[in-house]
Amino acid sequence: MPSPEMQELISQLEQRQRARTAPPPLDQVRAAFAPAGQFYPVPDDVRVEEVAVDGVPAYWLSAPGVTPGRVLLYLHGGGYSLGSLRSHGELAARLGRAAGMRVLFLEYRLAPEHPFPAAPEDVLAAWRWLRAQGQPAESIALCGDSAGGGLIMGLVITLRDAGEDLPAAAVLMSPFVDMAAEDPATREMIRGMATDYLAGADPRSPLVSPVYADLTGLPPLLVLAGTADLLFSDSERLAAAAADAGVDVTLQAPEGLPHAHPIMLGTPEASEATDEIGVFLRKRVS
Repeated sequence: MPSPEMQELISQLEQRQRARTAPPPLDQVRAAFAPAGQFYPVPDDVRVEEVAVDGVPAYWLSAPGVTPGRVLLYLHGGGYSLGSLRSHGELAARLGRAAGMRVLFLEYRLAPEHPFPAAPEDVLAAWRWLRAQGQPAESIALCGDSAGGGLIMGLVITLRDAGEDLPAAAVLMSPFVDMAAEDPATREMIRGMATDYLAGADPRSPLVSPVYADLTGLPPLLVLAGTADLLFSDSERLAAAAADAGVDVTLQAPEGLPHAHPIMLGTPEASEATDEIGVFLRKRVS
């Protein structure tokens, strides 16, 4: 059962969804995008440094006491068309603090202006940029929510297929990993996103729907998704497929929680998820 704090946020989100009429222009949607219904700023004690990663905008987020030699590459959610440091920076910084890791927050290109494979190309460029900076693969972990989780899975599959070194671990929060829209409950929502993002590409491609990919040989995975998440079946199927492929995978599925619940700052559930992710990463990243 969700806590009173979590239930209040869920109720507010449901009220906003019911009040929606015709969608505003995309630039307005992006400016107002707040996954938890409100913006949470990056804490004042976190150092934010802008950096260009092979031409892709990004930010270093460094909380006090983190180990600079351990890096968390964070990929935000937003259906491949929304999301930025403003909407997800607090969560990324919080998880970096919990894990004792410096965070590289990537502002990958967004659809529909930049459809597939622009975002996966940016993510791969960021990985290779980190490696070119002398960062050992075993000192890097990946973390992302929703679409960011899908991009993470696409990256590790790409690296494995190319015979490149893999990150130490990956954390996926409510990952978006099935653009073929096999689940009737989410079919209409996903097909709308897929039209903009895929621009005619195969919705079952491993880079856009990793749940259909061969997952053999991937690094340890932590998957978090509440049972009230519209994409919960994606997480269940992905975790089951990874386990069948011999991957070290853990699925955390708290009862009654919504999509990407760790972002909901101020709730006990978000605090618990933050601690779980921090422990997972501290154990696996050298």
